[in-house]
Amino acid sequence: MLIDSHVNLHATQFADDRETVIARARAAGVRAMLTICDRLDRFNSVREIAETHADIWCSIGVHPHESNDFLTLTVSDLTDHITHRVVAIGESGLDFYYEHSSREAQVKVFRTHIDSSRESGLPLIVHARDADDQMAEILEEEHARGPFKLLMHCYTSGPQLARRAAALGAWFAVSGIATFKTAEAVRGVIRDLPPERILVETDCPYLAPVPMRGRRNEPAYLPYVLAKLAEIRGWSLADAEARTEDAFFALFDRIPRP
Repeated sequence: MLIDSHVNLHATQFADDRETVIARARAAGVRAMLTICDRLDRFNSVREIAETHADIWCSIGVHPHESNDFLTLTVSDLTDHITHRVVAIGESGLDFYYEHSSREAQVKVFRTHIDSSRESGLPLIVHARDADDQMAEILEEEHARGPFKLLMHCYTSGPQLARRAAALGAWFAVSGIATFKTAEAVRGVIRDLPPERILVETDCPYLAPVPMRGRRNEPAYLPYVLAKLAEIRGWSLADAEARTEDAFFALFDRIPRP
């Protein structure tokens, strides 16, 4: 089964045709989706999508861009909202490229998410951009305090962070970026990722894969990502689909497997 491990279905880009987008995803063979929370004040909208669709689950968290608005975030602010439809913490992490929030705020809020992941047992969805060394150091330091499961979402960072995260047992998600002409370095890292810990995602409405690049992305475009992953790894499409399905359910083990 095709599974989109990272969608943003609450985004305003889907306000007018969300149900049609979900129907197109199912028609394209996508059998499950994980829709992501980026701010706590948007969580109810995210949760409602998951609660009204049997094949959609959700996360709870604060995107690093939004960290400045959540400096007093506590573990219970996240864990108190966990229901059977909430299967992950995040996405959270470090984005030192845009720095919409201060680095100090991002680190503080990220560590709270790690504590929440550790306490709840839910996997942590990690956003990392232009912060490889700092991310690796935080993950290693926190993992030494107590293990937690983590997914390096939309992985486009370098090989060193990939190796250090993999040593902690991290999973990695491949997105439409892998199809971009200029992304050979990303494809090089994908070739060396642990084969049993690779997922696929669209990160829609962003990062539409070739040949849809330039359009609003949606989960129906996931087959293009899977096909590129299969090409990069030298897998058949059926093998890539089976491997990414196995990886998804190994990570998100609170989702019942059909």
